[in-house]
Amino acid sequence: MMTKVFWLSTLERLLKTVAQVLLGLLASSTTGLLDLDWRAVLATTTTAAAASVLTSIMSAGIGPAGSPSLVAESDGRHAAKKESP
Repeated sequence: MMTKVFWLSTLERLLKTVAQVLLGLLASSTTGLLDLDWRAVLATTTTAAAASVLTSIMSAGIGPAGSPSLVAESDGRHAAKKESP
């Protein structure tokens, strides 16, 4: 948990969470952008950001070493399809 990679990965998750929450709140609003209750938007976004960081910290030691994830990362390639006989 005390590695640069862990905290960079946690920061990435935090930023993605903030972006997703903001987009969700803005898209679901029936008022104009300037008429939003920005205190509520900020409170909701901050709560989601805190939850993101806390889940990363709580995942440390459960998943791969030095990672905020609960699962091992793949190499990004799809598994080769087996051809049927």
